[in-house]
Amino acid sequence: MRLASAYDRLNYGRTLSAYFMRRGHELLEKPFGRSRIFGKVVEVGAGAGEHLQYVRHQFAEYLMTDWNEARLERARRALPREQQAKVSVAREDATRLSLPDGCADRLIAAHILEHLYRPHEVLREWNRVLRRGGVMSILLPCDPGLVWRLGRMLGPRANAERAGIDYDYWMAREHVNPINNLVVFIRYYFHDRIEAWYPARLPASDLNLFYLCHVTKA
Repeated sequence: MRLASAYDRLNYGRTLSAYFMRRGHELLEKPFGRSRIFGKVVEVGAGAGEHLQYVRHQFAEYLMTDWNEARLERARRALPREQQAKVSVAREDATRLSLPDGCADRLIAAHILEHLYRPHEVLREWNRVLRRGGVMSILLPCDPGLVWRLGRMLGPRANAERAGIDYDYWMAREHVNPINNLVVFIRYYFHDRIEAWYPARLPASDLNLFYLCHVTKA
C-alpha cells in the first residue's frame, strides 16, 4: 500500500509534524528512567520499530509485534547489534495475541488503538497478557480534535498529496476510532491510571495533539 510505504517519511522525516510525532513517543517514556526495570515488554503495532529508540528503562526481553511483515522486516534490520540479544520481532494480530495470560510486565501501544475495530475488546485483550502490577502504556492522536485537524492541514496532508496519496481518504479508512470514544473506553475499564495531554495539558481533545495514559493492572 502506498501509504504504508511512505509512512515513515511522512511522519518521521524532517517536518514540523514529525517533530511532534517524535515528541509523543518521548513523552510516553518520560515516567520510566534507567532505574526502572521491566522483565518482559510487549509492543503492539510496533511497525518499523519507531518507538524502541525512546525507551529508557531496562528490560530483560522486548517483543515488537505488528501485522505488517514488511515493516517488521525493517525493524529487524534496524536493530542495533547490542540490542539483538534482548529484542525480538514477531508477526501478531494486535486484536488477538497468541501470548499467554499474564506474560508481560509492560505493554506499549503507540498510535495503534485508533486503527483497530472493536477497541473495547482490544483493551481487554491487551490487559489479558499483562501480569498483576504490569503497566499498559497508550499513546493516541487527538483525532478529530481541532488542533489535530489543524496540524494535519499544515503539514502531513500536503506532503502526502505531493507523494500522490489521497491523505483524507486514507485517514478516513485508517483512523476508525475518535479520541473521545477511546478515552471513554480506557476510563471505563481501567481505574488505576495516569493520564496526560500534549501540548496544552488541559484534558480536552480539541486543545491537544496527543493523549497519553499509563494503566497499572490491579
